[in-house]
Amino acid sequence: MELSRRVQFMRFEDGRAVPSEGGVVREALVRLHVNGRELVRLMCTPVQLDHLALGFLRSEGLIREMADVRLVVVCPSRTCVDIWLRNANLELPGQPVLTSGCGGGVTFADLEAAGEPVRSGLRVQAGEIGRLMTALLAGQEARGAHRAGLADTERLLAVAEDVGRHNTLDKIWGYCLREGIETQDRILLATGRISSEMMGKAARMGVPFVVSRTSPTSLSVALAEAWNITLVGYARRTSMNVYTGRERVLGEKEAPNDANS
Repeated sequence: MELSRRVQFMRFEDGRAVPSEGGVVREALVRLHVNGRELVRLMCTPVQLDHLALGFLRSEGLIREMADVRLVVVCPSRTCVDIWLRNANLELPGQPVLTSGCGGGVTFADLEAAGEPVRSGLRVQAGEIGRLMTALLAGQEARGAHRAGLADTERLLAVAEDVGRHNTLDKIWGYCLREGIETQDRILLATGRISSEMMGKAARMGVPFVVSRTSPTSLSVALAEAWNITLVGYARRTSMNVYTGRERVLGEKEAPNDANS
């Protein structure tokens, strides 16, 4: 299934109506069932649903690796995903928390719970961050969709698009689980706003860098500080704002040891 759907519309230019056609990002309600029980309903773009479901379970701490999963089935209508775990008696969480994500994000995690600080010696040149963000934007498939990527200092390792910002991170983590890609000591890039649930997912992935094309929220800045994550906003090819973790971002003439001085 494609990320976008063709629709017809009326375009006005200089007061003149012109019949037109173009793509809009797909959005659908998808039910996630675990061990035969409905766990949550997600508003999402119904592609890479297996990755979305696996990443959501990993983010919520219900699985830790693919060995915990016995079977993943995406129904033909792409309106539900059934996941069967090896632990058939796993106690599933109850009431989810609504988040500020597009499409009504949900999490079962306590957003106020303290997380372990991310420990990493990764240092990145500011120019590399700008180059990676440019590469992320260059490959965008659907207008109106959010896009996120996981990268090392040289290239994008995983990319996902979705109508929901938070869903892109779950899709990336699910893909990494299936492909055996480590998320620690990586750079997480996103086109959308970084809010608290986005930062929480990033912290659980163990990434020391979170980079956005737009802005963070006040709570995400506070969480990044508490969790020792370098948070970058308004990233462009030659400019960016570093809100936390300045020591990990190197200037053009700055050596790695200079950042610690």
